[in-house]
Amino acid sequence: MMTEEQFNGIYNLHASKVHRLCLGYASGNNELAKEWHQETFIKVWKHRNSFKGKSSIDTWIYRIAVNVCLGDLRKVKNSVIINDDVLSKASPDDDHENKEKDIKKMYHCIDQLTEQNRALILLELEDLPQITIAETVGLAHGTLRTRLSRIRKSLLKCIKNGKGQLK
Repeated sequence: MMTEEQFNGIYNLHASKVHRLCLGYASGNNELAKEWHQETFIKVWKHRNSFKGKSSIDTWIYRIAVNVCLGDLRKVKNSVIINDDVLSKASPDDDHENKEKDIKKMYHCIDQLTEQNRALILLELEDLPQITIAETVGLAHGTLRTRLSRIRKSLLKCIKNGKGQLK
């Protein structure tokens, strides 16, 4: 049985990664990401006693987060619009504007991926170990490595030319 103190420790350890993962699914919409983040940890708390330890706790939490985000996206059936406010808190510095454009392009390209590929790349962008990602999505490690390599190549092509068939 997980105590409130243990839950707080788990929350403090994983909250920022879960938020960034949700932010990726929300295409930069911070309000939506906060909502999904909160829903994820509500579910973690509600189902804390159903965690059996068959995977690591972080794998379990990320799986819940991915399910929350995808579940909500399926309900809405609309693609989430990039929130310009999040990306435009900047000085008019040219380097910053270019970086901002690249971030928008990246979100746009990530949005075009299939649900599973989006989950894979967003988890990888969080610097999670590939073995954790493989366990989270239920793929063999070798299959995951190959898939991530293909996703990176297609994202790079999409970001460079704004084109590319992403799957």
